[in-house]
Amino acid sequence: MSAKVTSIGLKGLEGYRVNVEVGTFVGNDSIKIVGLPDAAVKESKLRILASLRSLGYTLSGQNIIINLSPAEQKKSGPTFDLPMAVSVLLSLKELTVTIPEETGFIGALSLDGLIQPFEGMLAAVLAAKNLGLRRLYLPFDEKLPYLEFPKMELVHVTSLKEAIAHLEGGWQPPIQHQPKQTEPVTTYLDFAQIIGQRYAKYALETAAAGEHHVLITGPPGCGKSLLAECFPTILPALTKDAQLEMISLYQLRGYNIDAPKMPPFRNPHHSASAVSIIGGGSFPKPGEISLAHRGVLFLDEVAEFSKTTLEMLRQPLESGSVSISRTNASISYPASFILLAAMNPCPCGYAGSNSHYCICTSKQIRAYQNKLSGPLRDRFDIQLFMKSEDFRSLKGKTEESSQIVRKRVDSARESSTIDMGMKFVIAGCLMRS
Repeated sequence: MSAKVTSIGLKGLEGYRVNVEVGTFVGNDSIKIVGLPDAAVKESKLRILASLRSLGYTLSGQNIIINLSPAEQKKSGPTFDLPMAVSVLLSLKELTVTIPEETGFIGALSLDGLIQPFEGMLAAVLAAKNLGLRRLYLPFDEKLPYLEFPKMELVHVTSLKEAIAHLEGGWQPPIQHQPKQTEPVTTYLDFAQIIGQRYAKYALETAAAGEHHVLITGPPGCGKSLLAECFPTILPALTKDAQLEMISLYQLRGYNIDAPKMPPFRNPHHSASAVSIIGGGSFPKPGEISLAHRGVLFLDEVAEFSKTTLEMLRQPLESGSVSISRTNASISYPASFILLAAMNPCPCGYAGSNSHYCICTSKQIRAYQNKLSGPLRDRFDIQLFMKSEDFRSLKGKTEESSQIVRKRVDSARESSTIDMGMKFVIAGCLMRS
């Protein structure tokens, strides 16, 4: 006999429908999985066998072939354990129910029949919603945010036994209530804590309103890094969809985070490899530019990064995504971020300073500045030069908080008038000049 159920495969952050087809024939005890499975998928047959035997089912005298369609797509991870187990029971007539194609299954099995979460589960759930599934069986994961979709029912099951009971109509999962929303604790600094630098603050406000990339040049101690760390606090809060997309990317990288309202802020060290920043590896993972999606990527001491790494940023800055091609896979990740880069004006750092003398020759300064190529510099909409402030002249002055600045940024982004748009375009041009 044969049976078929629906599951979800992942290709980066994108998901696709997988038909789990099972055929059972009388013969030697064996389970074979076809359809380009990786090692984790091939090991599923042992987990399925142990799980079914723990529930009292026997596969003696059965030759079972499991096909994961489409066969040309590489399948990875334990995502398909649950759908394969359900499909095996259907083919053996141990489960006699009709499962619509719009019902999907995802989940990893343990040897005693429990269903476990897996890496990238949220991305699979979002893919199932986008593919139009009406119901999805999945394990419960307390690390995931509360999920509720108007056109898709999520059935959280903790074991294969519960999944079977629900399919047969004999069990209902407990109702999940949306947890009380709490304001997340943020470690970001506030614009009110930065004294002076009015011109630089206005430049960053312009960048936040128009989503411009900014190159900040200035001597040590003038506040370049401090301003960059405050920058996320003036960006609009993330929408619910943006939060889920961000959590999905972090899960694919192996990180677990709570649902954030603030845009992400990534600050890799200049010794980081190109793979860690752009993404990739033998088994491709999102890089820093994808973890900064819908947020900020700050490259402090940008001139110290390798030239190869910096040149690899050019394409993502233009397209808002990064494509990683490897022998085993070709994957795209979103990478739409605001790039902030900071550097000294010269090797000693004090060219143009109002408090120190520069000891660098013009040739040394030119060579240092040339570490950023012309095409990369062209990606920066605002190029800002900062100097140290004289705090004696600023004594007693109050500064605007990030909340006040963010309200103006929100208003500018929401405005559809030509005058407002031109205001920030002109301001951006002024900053570059």
